[in-house]
Amino acid sequence: MKKSEDKEILGLRVGVKSTGCSGLSYFVEYATEQKKFEDKIEESGVTLFIDPTAVMFILGSEMDYKEDKMSSGFVFNNPNEVSRCGCGESFSVK
Repeated sequence: MKKSEDKEILGLRVGVKSTGCSGLSYFVEYATEQKKFEDKIEESGVTLFIDPTAVMFILGSEMDYKEDKMSSGFVFNNPNEVSRCGCGESFSVK
């Protein structure tokens, strides 16, 4: 994979953080190492590292990359979501 600041990018790290009016939001960032307790998933040539604090919030989720005329980015289909804020920035789970 590409290098970032002279470090090889091993994959993408996926997690959640507290923010927004509904409580949680997803984050995706480059991973240059596998952190302690992270799950590693390899699918179709893509490596994902799942932040251990996010597992219970994203269990069963599907992640995809979408592009259209107005935006592009990762989207999550999370069966555990019970609500999402009006702006789409954050969500809450069961």
